Amino acid sequence: MVTALNALLEGTRRARKQGDAALLSLLQQVAVTGATLPSTLATDLNVHQSTITRQARALQKKGFLAITGNPADGRSCLFDLTPAGRQELARLSEYGLSRYELFVAGWTKDEVRTLGRLLQKLGQSIAARGRQPAAAAAPSWRRPA
Repeated sequence: MVTALNALLEGTRRARKQGDAALLSLLQQVAVTGATLPSTLATDLNVHQSTITRQARALQKKGFLAITGNPADGRSCLFDLTPAGRQELARLSEYGLSRYELFVAGWTKDEVRTLGRLLQKLGQSIAARGRQPAAAAAPSWRRPA
């Protein structure tokens, strides 16, 4: 299990380094939340706010993101998708799905659904754990040393 997770994480790291995965994450989050504060996006994506600012500027330059003043607080701004940003999100999502289809080509529909459900559960657990202090006890599923 650890080997498979490490391979998955390494692939994700390479994709983020190339840029598309990080941009996709930001575009997806803005699409879900609508006009959003940079600090909220940083918290939601578990990255430093400077990372969000840098990515947002790159997306704005490409015409994918609109950055406007926050009417509720003149000192801050809001990020929102442009129509071109929605198109780019659709393009990147389609590319990701086509890659995913290659990875699970020989799987049954039930196996793919189970993986999706378990990955979603893992993501929720990771997010919840990030908000809690580390536990000292080993998990019940782990084999004794």
